[in-house]
Amino acid sequence: MTVAKNRAVDRIRRDRTLQRKTELLVEPETESREDDAIPDERLSLVFACCHPALGVEAQIALTLRSLGGLETGEIARAFLVPEATMAQRLVRAKRKIRDAAIPFRVPRDDLLPERLAAVLRVVYLIFNAGYGPPVRRELCNEAIRLAAMLALLMPDESEAHGLHALVLFQDARRDARVQDGALVLLDDQDRALWDDAEIAEGRRALQRALSLPSRGPYLLQASIAAAHSEGTSDWPSIAGLYAQLATVDPSPVVALNHAVAVAMADGPDAGLALTDGIAGLDDYYLFHSVRADLLRRLERSAEARDAYARAVALAPSDVERDFLDARRSSL
Repeated sequence: MTVAKNRAVDRIRRDRTLQRKTELLVEPETESREDDAIPDERLSLVFACCHPALGVEAQIALTLRSLGGLETGEIARAFLVPEATMAQRLVRAKRKIRDAAIPFRVPRDDLLPERLAAVLRVVYLIFNAGYGPPVRRELCNEAIRLAAMLALLMPDESEAHGLHALVLFQDARRDARVQDGALVLLDDQDRALWDDAEIAEGRRALQRALSLPSRGPYLLQASIAAAHSEGTSDWPSIAGLYAQLATVDPSPVVALNHAVAVAMADGPDAGLALTDGIAGLDDYYLFHSVRADLLRRLERSAEARDAYARAVALAPSDVERDFLDARRSSL
């Protein structure tokens, strides 16, 4: 009798829980949306997960984990934090959803713009995770598809077109980035391997973005990618665009990219001076890789070897570690 009673109570609890969860998934008729408002199930779920009750970083991290197919370690690398830190953030975000009973519904059309910044970043980080190395084509293809869908869904948002252009420009170079298992730097790539059709599509998307009034970070990054897509990289223009990006979307990584462009345009001394002034990237392998390359070009070999060793220790993939180790061994 006791066992039967306990089983009955458990069954009732399960049924009540199912009813509550089902109600969260069904919008009231007064809040319903046109079936084709977001004509893509995955994109609808991304908008639903980027709920403003959570912090922007928590929205992005949770969406990447739940829908983007990324592991906690990959998300941590995207945010430049330890994996344990990201795991704690994900736990806190899930707890807040539970405690606040946040309903995950596709927002009304008028609420889409307030979630756009987080959705754009989710799509771009999915692309970056697939871009590798190693390349994960399924992630790149999904990100490009979602970016194209966003551009169609929100034709008056320049950043949606800017992101679409950016992922097209970058994806066009994928076949030239790794040759025979070895990483190839941009200036050393065989541009005959670049996808001309994707570059042309990227230029069309960039022109649509430029025809709209705002100048956001994805439009500027797409403009930088376009400047790389000519016969040779226009480094003075690229350095100027990175300077603009640093004012629109300041971050240590943007500052590092600006330093690289300045080094290419004005010489390694100027680039190293900017690089050494950047704080907060000591655990970022590309920071040490950039310093090592600039020190190598300045013939400061002992310092370059130390910087390459630090970059090798932090690099996330065998391809990148092998590349950096070969550079270090060549000194």
